[in-house]
Amino acid sequence: MEQHRTRTPQRRQPQQAPLSPPGGLGEAAACPVPAGVGVAVAPGPAPRSRTVAPVVLALRRFPNPRLTGIGAGLFAALAMFLLACLDQLLLGGSEVVYGVLFLPVSALTALWVRPADLVTAPISVPIAFAVGVIPVAGGTGGFGGQTMAVVTALAVHAGWLYGGTLIAGIIATVRKIRHMRERQRYLARTGQGARRPRS
Repeated sequence: MEQHRTRTPQRRQPQQAPLSPPGGLGEAAACPVPAGVGVAVAPGPAPRSRTVAPVVLALRRFPNPRLTGIGAGLFAALAMFLLACLDQLLLGGSEVVYGVLFLPVSALTALWVRPADLVTAPISVPIAFAVGVIPVAGGTGGFGGQTMAVVTALAVHAGWLYGGTLIAGIIATVRKIRHMRERQRYLARTGQGARRPRS
């Protein structure tokens, strides 16, 4: 008897479609795309990042504390007193140098005070100027003579006093306006600025 040879059926592997059509873009464009099927579009080149100026980078690395109103006043008074003592030791009490050093201290006081106490910056800066001018005034003859020397120094160098106070006031005003705008934007994003319906 003849025995029939049995062969195990081999599974045919499905042919994979080529990843890209052989005809290139022309044939791909000729193939109709069914409605409702999204076509992926290759993203364009990434936008270039903006270059930051070295001055801005240096300012970002600068310390940025947040002082209370009393803390900012103490910082300004202590800084001006120490600078006046250094001025007296190194330069013999130059009031012009003291006035020039008063301007950056006023700016830092207005920059480092917290937003809730911005109104105290233009008030604490003149007090700090009067406290720091004591070592530079150089009065003699006891308490009365020292007081008269301080009053005279304040009257003679009122320009530096007004200039530092003006700088502190401008910085505090700008910071206050920016803080109010940021608060309005935050309220607009969160929806809390909208009028609530009456119950």
